Amino acid sequence: MLEAFRRKRRNRMIVEAIWDQVVLRARRPVRFEEGGLPDTVMGRFESLAIEVFLLLRRCGKDPALADLSQDLVDRFMTDLDHSLREIGIGYLAVPKRMRALAARFYQRVGAMEGPLSTGDRTALAAALRAGAFTDAPGGRPDAADDLAHHIFADAAWYDTLPTDRLLAGRLDPNTEPTLHESP
Repeated sequence: MLEAFRRKRRNRMIVEAIWDQVVLRARRPVRFEEGGLPDTVMGRFESLAIEVFLLLRRCGKDPALADLSQDLVDRFMTDLDHSLREIGIGYLAVPKRMRALAARFYQRVGAMEGPLSTGDRTALAAALRAGAFTDAPGGRPDAADDLAHHIFADAAWYDTLPTDRLLAGRLDPNTEPTLHESP
């Protein structure tokens, strides 16, 4: 029983380490400067949704990552919940907003998976214009082609990540993860 507790705690530390790296990748200026996403709450959500989608897509290619994938989805939803509360969304409105954001995320997944799978950059740019740039006003839809280019490059990068590195909580091979100890 004690071993199961240790394993669960270690898994949580791995998810937190990966999550920190995912958030850093989502905040890269290239998504906003070249990719045209607005640097707003919704623009940052769109960038994070793209990053989470790409990581989950990689995890979906290896059954050994199924548990990690689910834990990452749970962590994503927890982060959204906390973010809504931080920006002052009322307690009673949070569940409704969470459902809307989760639906938006899964719409993005559905819209991006096909073009990524077939290598259709034009279709991905069109999906971004119809989704991300519509729901995150203030961006530059004319930069959707550049954003699509970066998404394809990021997807290729995620595809090269070895399973053992992901299970160790590392996205970047040059850095050691910061494993958060739970109190």
